[in-house]
Amino acid sequence: MAFIDRELMPGVHHIEDALGVCFTLLVGRERALLVDAGYGLEDVAAFVRTVTDKPLTLWLTHGHHDHALGAMWFDRPRLHPDERAVYAAYTGAARRRAVLETAKARGVAADEAAYLAAPMPEPVCCAGETLDLGGLTARVMPCPGHTPGSMAVYAPERALLLTGDDWNPCTWLFFPEALPLAAYRENLRSLLALPFEWALCPHRAGLFRRDAVQSFADGLTDEAVRAAKPVDNGAALGVRAFEAALPGGQVLVFDADKARDLRRE
Repeated sequence: MAFIDRELMPGVHHIEDALGVCFTLLVGRERALLVDAGYGLEDVAAFVRTVTDKPLTLWLTHGHHDHALGAMWFDRPRLHPDERAVYAAYTGAARRRAVLETAKARGVAADEAAYLAAPMPEPVCCAGETLDLGGLTARVMPCPGHTPGSMAVYAPERALLLTGDDWNPCTWLFFPEALPLAAYRENLRSLLALPFEWALCPHRAGLFRRDAVQSFADGLTDEAVRAAKPVDNGAALGVRAFEAALPGGQVLVFDADKARDLRRE
């Protein structure tokens, strides 16, 4: 299998799939938590079992295809109730065919018939929980923004925050299901009340220090929003997408029509 397993901290495995998206496995003395499951082109569950045989819970930070389609290899993933519609829309046949086209273009082999036919498990809807994995705690909490039911995970023993897609050095907030920019900004800033020192995100392979997330949030000022420039990202969706340049080369791409109050349009 083409997965790459990077153990970045004790019991913290950041796993990259064949199409380059990452998901995180937290392994305690007694249990394990998998946060997201990637595109699912290969058997994610079988690979995880090469890392740990402990009882496993799967939490999806949100329902987009690059995070949720790998749930086809599991039973009963957990998902925020506000995310059910996103999960249904992004794990259907059209998204799967698009993933297969991407895989073919990148030379990634896949069993196309099996991938298209695999049923998606019915999620267990939950607004959050705290899991004691044995010497390692995972606090799963809502952080709406990228999608209405987006989740983040805080592991206090590692001073680690798993941000989902609510923060990447390049964060996208232009999908139709994304919250308005003002609400996203407020929810992101609430995460900074947590005393984390490190962050992991799904679209980068390594650890980030807290100050990367802090500088992103601090730099997302009204002035930065008003200075944002139009980009083509949202064209296929009929969205006026703008890109705000933030400190450290970070960017936020957002729906300008959902930011009129900040842009004073």
